[in-house]
Amino acid sequence: MNLMKKRVLSTVLVVLLLLVGGTAAYSFSIPGFSKYTKVKPVNGLVTIPVAKVNDGKVHFFRLVDGGKEINFFVAKGSDGALHTAFDACDVCYKEKKGYVQDKDHVVCKNCNKAFPINKIGAASAGGCNPAYLPSRIYGNSIAIGVADLKAGARFF
Repeated sequence: MNLMKKRVLSTVLVVLLLLVGGTAAYSFSIPGFSKYTKVKPVNGLVTIPVAKVNDGKVHFFRLVDGGKEINFFVAKGSDGALHTAFDACDVCYKEKKGYVQDKDHVVCKNCNKAFPINKIGAASAGGCNPAYLPSRIYGNSIAIGVADLKAGARFF
């Protein structure tokens, strides 16, 4: 095998190893590689600083409860409000694919349906929507009850 072919083969192998390693790290939630930030409850509440989620991006979080991973997200809508939901569609949750952000929408990775962030909430619960997760603002934090998170464990 000539030198050029060896270099090409080496480059292809390195790229493949990086892709496989990155995918494995993401899939197994290796710190720094997961889309989810792990949260821990205190006194029955998960609290997240508003400043951390007040940038218009969708921020994904995970609570581990008895070995069960419960995934949710927080996003500031163009209406200025913070919206919370489980990272699961009320209809497509069995596929366990969740959502991605596309500008001011979240898009179901299973059915590809887009939902405006501003519409995420109690009024849009049910059907093919992000599964509603109640939350409240306390001072400089958004607070989510552990009981509310556990109520959505069935999605995961």
